[in-house]
Amino acid sequence: LERLARASMDTVFFLTSKVIWALISPDSLIVILGVSAWIAATLKWQRISKSLLASCALLLALIGFFPVGEWLIAPLENRFATNAALPSEVDGIIVLGGAISPLMSNIWQQPELGGGADRVTNFLYLARIYPNAQLVFTGGSGAVTEQEFKAAEMAQMLFDQLGLAERAIIFESESRNTSENARNSKELVTPENNENWLLITSAFHMPRSIGVFCQQQWVVQPYPVDHYSQKGNLLRVDFSFGENLSVLGVAIREWVGLVAYRISGRTDRLLPGMDNNCAATNVE
Repeated sequence: LERLARASMDTVFFLTSKVIWALISPDSLIVILGVSAWIAATLKWQRISKSLLASCALLLALIGFFPVGEWLIAPLENRFATNAALPSEVDGIIVLGGAISPLMSNIWQQPELGGGADRVTNFLYLARIYPNAQLVFTGGSGAVTEQEFKAAEMAQMLFDQLGLAERAIIFESESRNTSENARNSKELVTPENNENWLLITSAFHMPRSIGVFCQQQWVVQPYPVDHYSQKGNLLRVDFSFGENLSVLGVAIREWVGLVAYRISGRTDRLLPGMDNNCAATNVE
């Protein structure tokens, strides 16, 4: 009964997060402002319509000319050091899903990589450095309506193609989010307290991931990859609306995720990093 109740709560959390994000994401907000301005104009609410249009125009200009998303994402990417010294030996390497599109991979029947491809390439790199380490890929599907397509299944095909067919890799395919990544993987691996594990995920996502693994009492050393911010060049004017909007969406979604995970008890603190007592504390 306890396991069933937990699964139900996980599903409610998963679905709720999808609905809320669909309403508050930056691109949705721009559409909502534009449509609301049109409705207000149709109803001859001129003052309201002008205010909504002004807000929409200001938001478009701000996103178009300034890397607002990078301003928000840089603090997350700097919580843990990039290219920190690696240990001489590790017991295992975990990579979180997010680089492979389950739906597109199924449609084309080959692994289709997206923006998080650095997770996969660095997983391969570390796998060759540590030939005796246990390898773990964790990732099912984060979509609401295509749960039958699993990233882990396509990851197995990809790693076979890239020369890891001889390695014993654990593929966890049922997780829908980071919390389930950590819990499901721990159930499969059952790591010992004295083991040394590396965790690979995008740099912006590492603080929340470390918090989740700490909550599961699984000590891992962060290996952040896949950066979005231009370190040392954040104060610039650069018209690139599409790219800026995309990065802003990633940044806001991660900050919202950090707050939601902390409130729901899925992480052990709001922003793991330099004061983290669970995992490595290497910070730039």
